[in-house]
Amino acid sequence: MDFVERARLRLEHWMDHNEKHREEYAGFAAQLEQAGKQASAVHVREMADLAGKSNDCLRKALKALES
Repeated sequence: MDFVERARLRLEHWMDHNEKHREEYAGFAAQLEQAGKQASAVHVREMADLAGKSNDCLRKALKALES
């Protein structure tokens, strides 16, 4: 397997990993809200958004790698 193929696999793995974390963050933020911890929930939701944005960057890197 050459470097580009390994890089593609790594980027795809990171995207999957980030998506799982994003889902966990969103669920945890909902639990915080239910517990009345709105301020904490806001910050955790922000982290979920950042995980989504990081996946956008990884998708762009993957697309650039394939072109």
